Amino acid sequence: MSDKSTSHTPGETRPANKRGAARLSAVQALYQMDVGGATLTDVLAEFEAFRLGGELDGEQYREADATWFRDLVKGVVAEQRLLDPLIHKALVADWPLKRIDTTLRAILRSAAFELLRRKDVPARVVITEYIDVAKAFYEGDETRLVNGVLDRIAREHRAGEFGGSAPTT
Repeated sequence: MSDKSTSHTPGETRPANKRGAARLSAVQALYQMDVGGATLTDVLAEFEAFRLGGELDGEQYREADATWFRDLVKGVVAEQRLLDPLIHKALVADWPLKRIDTTLRAILRSAAFELLRRKDVPARVVITEYIDVAKAFYEGDETRLVNGVLDRIAREHRAGEFGGSAPTT
């Protein structure tokens, strides 16, 4: 993500803070692992050496919280067998997770991990941050899909933050 002006107008993606930049980088790393078959060790080393706050191919990347980035990527990899069914359940019936675009899958996996394992970050903040990540890649309905899926996951697993109790299953 390039370093852009700090002015903000409605409908425009806000400039990322260090955790926001780490989230964006985590999604890119997860995508790279999914599509290119890169290993966890290789992708962490590449991003930490060249992309988190560095310059690559003439593009200056925002400084990112390297620890947050590492925790997200490692957490998603470690818990993917838990995350994927959770995301699949939150999707509409005719759109299983395997039909979702690779980038969207990476966004949803990283966000779901944060919603489940990073209770120190309010659920609404996680949702907003990942909607912003989705806006970095998409201009259409994908951001609404991210919002809907993450809202369902958050309301099920962090119901107390939404003024209710967890639904019974």
